[in-house]
Amino acid sequence: MRKNTKITAAALATAALAVGLTACGSSSDPKPAGKADESKALVVAASPTPHADILKFVKDNLAAKAGLKLEVKEFTDYVLPNTATEQGQVDANFFQHKPYLDDFNKKNGTHIVPVVDVELEPLGLYSHKVKSLKDLASGQTVAVPNDTTNEGRALQLLASNGVITLKDGVGSGAKLSDIKDSKGLKFKELEAATLPRALNDVDAAVINGNYAIEANLKPAKDALALEKAEGNPYANFLAVKKGNENDPRIQKLAKLLNSDEVKKFITDKYAGSVVPAFGPAK
Repeated sequence: MRKNTKITAAALATAALAVGLTACGSSSDPKPAGKADESKALVVAASPTPHADILKFVKDNLAAKAGLKLEVKEFTDYVLPNTATEQGQVDANFFQHKPYLDDFNKKNGTHIVPVVDVELEPLGLYSHKVKSLKDLASGQTVAVPNDTTNEGRALQLLASNGVITLKDGVGSGAKLSDIKDSKGLKFKELEAATLPRALNDVDAAVINGNYAIEANLKPAKDALALEKAEGNPYANFLAVKKGNENDPRIQKLAKLLNSDEVKKFITDKYAGSVVPAFGPAK
């Protein structure tokens, strides 16, 4: 029987608050991790798609042969996987990219570190109301993610496709105030997970790849504009609390997540909507 448990925000609200209070009161480094019990299951927090799907493939097809007991817990937001990892409620997580993690650690006083890159979900612009970029017109509304790193990423996507113009020198941390020329478009900031549901209420929305897939959108086919994979800094990785990188169970999972079998699974299942991005996390 599988033990894949879906965790909601309500279930861990207390834990998230506790981490926030700790972050405000102390900036000390985490205590060194004790020696891991290799006989215990490795518990990994993950967003449902594609992260949990990839982990379930590893659990069902590769883990036993590698001597790894793996348990997958699904989270539906971008905050609780890190707070749960920080507090030791889970051993690792798999859902985020480096710019997001850096911003999260800075703001919350957490000590999460990347272990190994696994895949990339190209960010895309979607619409139920217009057929192409040239149909976006002055006065229409575009929704973007409201977290710092993904909003900047969304604005860079729009700028690179000529939808808007950003001020000179603006990088991945772009904000709405950095838009030099909006071409008359209006912008609405929403939580990333809610953007697919907002498509009927706005003219277009920039949506993270995992949430697009969950909403039955096909990024490679349905997106009006899609990030390029080559040279993209937003690869998603396996992450742990600092000090746990050398846990033998983590090392086994890292190797399996960069295996030929996982590469084939990602390529076959997602057909370009998710792409392998293997290698040491930077």
